Amino acid sequence: MRKQSIRYESPVDALIAVTKRLARYEAEAHLESEAFFDRYTRGEAGDTAEATEWANDYQHFLALRAELDARLHEAA
Repeated sequence: MRKQSIRYESPVDALIAVTKRLARYEAEAHLESEAFFDRYTRGEAGDTAEATEWANDYQHFLALRAELDARLHEAA
């Protein structure tokens, strides 16, 4: 699999894109990303490329959300 780099105009744009990808994974697996990630970190979700991508997207989602929360608190 070839690694792809995507640039977004803002963290909000990135969060929207990652959230859409997470929604697709969740719909296909009938499992919320948080529950999947818990299983993944315990080694119970397999080591397929798709599982790794889902886990990476979820970690990216958490990082983006934390960044935006911090920015909102700074602005308040």
